[in-house]
Amino acid sequence: MAYQDFNMDHQWLPFTPNRSFKKDPRVFVAADGMFFTTHDGKQVLDGISSLWCVGAGHNRKPINEAIKKQLDTLDYATAFQASNDQAFKAAEMIAAMAPGDLNQVLFCNSGSEAADTSLKVALAYHRARGEGHRNVFIGRERGYHGVGFGGMSVGGIPANRKVYGAALLPRVDHMRFIHDPVNHAYIHGAEPEWKEDILLELEQRILPLHDPSNIAAVIVEPVAGSAGWYLPPKGYLKRLREICDKHGILLIFDEVITGFGRLGTNFGADYYGVVPDMLNFAKAVTNGVIPLGGVICTDRIYNTMMEANAGSPAHAIEFFHGYTYSGHPVACAAAMATLNLFKEEKLFERAGQMGLVLGDAMHGGFKGLPNVVGIRSLGLAGAVELASIAGAPGKRAYDIFMDCFKRGVLVRPAGENIVVCPPYIVEKAHIERIVSVVADSIRKNA
Repeated sequence: MAYQDFNMDHQWLPFTPNRSFKKDPRVFVAADGMFFTTHDGKQVLDGISSLWCVGAGHNRKPINEAIKKQLDTLDYATAFQASNDQAFKAAEMIAAMAPGDLNQVLFCNSGSEAADTSLKVALAYHRARGEGHRNVFIGRERGYHGVGFGGMSVGGIPANRKVYGAALLPRVDHMRFIHDPVNHAYIHGAEPEWKEDILLELEQRILPLHDPSNIAAVIVEPVAGSAGWYLPPKGYLKRLREICDKHGILLIFDEVITGFGRLGTNFGADYYGVVPDMLNFAKAVTNGVIPLGGVICTDRIYNTMMEANAGSPAHAIEFFHGYTYSGHPVACAAAMATLNLFKEEKLFERAGQMGLVLGDAMHGGFKGLPNVVGIRSLGLAGAVELASIAGAPGKRAYDIFMDCFKRGVLVRPAGENIVVCPPYIVEKAHIERIVSVVADSIRKNA
């Protein structure tokens, strides 16, 4: 199939340079296991789990069959004033996987919606407990929480914010970024140890500036994924939990990337031993086959919201929020089949094991190459950071991405980084090929 066989004039591609894409299109028409088939018949190795989503690999029959069965049984049902059996079952399964008392699941359709949902829950929760003045949010520089206006506001990636500045939430601040490029350029499966406490800024500047009593929530990714796989300092998340507890601030973990196995555990919260008040998820929960996201809240948050409305009429809604497709039965069926498949094939454990192989390969294959200024690996993901081209930020990584694609390997350019995060079914030979192709491309684009 040649790309001329379909018209490309009408789709506006997201996060893509549309003008150059149409001159050199990259169109997938099929996928199986670790590989895509392109419009011109080439095989491309999926080195990024199709944007962190496809943990179990492509075209998995148990997931496909669950979707087909659900379509033949209950294709769709409203989520308002009614529900469906699949949503309850999926929520129970997800809650059972979550740590601590994270037992209440609010479904949505994406990570972006999950971020905005968690911020709305935070505001509503504080209002329900008589502290409606808590309306300040704290995010982090270079954090990513989707592209809704709430997520962009607490997010800290400049390019995602600069066009929309006038419409972003006004009462938001950002903690400093978690990466030290001098002392921790090369990190392999470990937590970087800082000599300074980088959360002192939160305690000594940001909290006093806004007054802790006005702050609703702090939201962070356990590992900064979209920015380029940056790892938190040792003890950082535990200390953040302690600070939030001290001041009555909710802690939200955005685990759209780290959730469901990427670190070899159910969630990043499990890996780091820290239980947040809310945990956002999406992506791998359905293996990427159907959109589904959500927020897992603690029992305390849910019970507070219910108790605040205990004296209200029976028909009164406690939380005015939801989406047409919240808890979509087909998406929930896909989620349950995916999570069962992860468990049956022990894919989270496999991700942890293959992560060591990936880390060894990346550090051994990239260190010392031209323009390489850092390598970070943890779980089944890693990034190689490159020196920027003067006056053309991001161009080197983009050129390497394009070159790798032409050679049959899909990697992800993220700023000055090339990120690798393959499906959990990846074999050592796949990793060796990915690293070899990327290394050759780094030399070529020196």
